[in-house]
Amino acid sequence: QVSRGLRTPRLPVWLCSVAGRHSVLFGTDGRLLSDWRAERVFHLYLYNGQREQARTARLTIDTHSHHWEEAPREEPCADPRSPGNSRPSMEMAIRTKWAGATVSWNGTDPFF
Repeated sequence: QVSRGLRTPRLPVWLCSVAGRHSVLFGTDGRLLSDWRAERVFHLYLYNGQREQARTARLTIDTHSHHWEEAPREEPCADPRSPGNSRPSMEMAIRTKWAGATVSWNGTDPFF
């Protein structure tokens, strides 16, 4: 029998498989599960258990930002599919839940 805590988690947790690597994406704010207003700007933590990850990455998700508020690119009209303009796979996975959100890696080099 599954315990009530597993059926209804108290904190948001996602098990991810991105680019063939498994990881855990989780938040420490339980309001993300029940209050849509908590989804404006919030933090998620990413852990993949690989040797190259020295510590859990803290990501800041902003769901009300706009693409024109992001840091300017060298070529503003460049094709977003080109290698120089691509986004990390984990950011794209996060955007399947929060479309259009900006993701800040807070100084950590994106490893996905």
